[in-house]
Amino acid sequence: MQEHLGFLRISSAVVKVAAWIFLLLGVIGGIAVTLGLVPNNPRWMGFLILAIYAFCFFFFYLIAKIADLLIKIINQIGGNK
Repeated sequence: MQEHLGFLRISSAVVKVAAWIFLLLGVIGGIAVTLGLVPNNPRWMGFLILAIYAFCFFFFYLIAKIADLLIKIINQIGGNK
């Protein structure tokens, strides 16, 4: 399992960056729709957009944290040999 640690570390970092990008884009889009800057969309849709992107952020961030936890578990098991 030690040979997969590099992949897990890189994957965790990439997923965290993607999570933050989702949150940033969601906040910008949600605020734009809520302020009425996007035509033909009701203002309440901005709150829905914020909620969906926040869920995506937490989901991706949770996946990255699980990968970090898996790395720690593999290091702990590998260190006991």
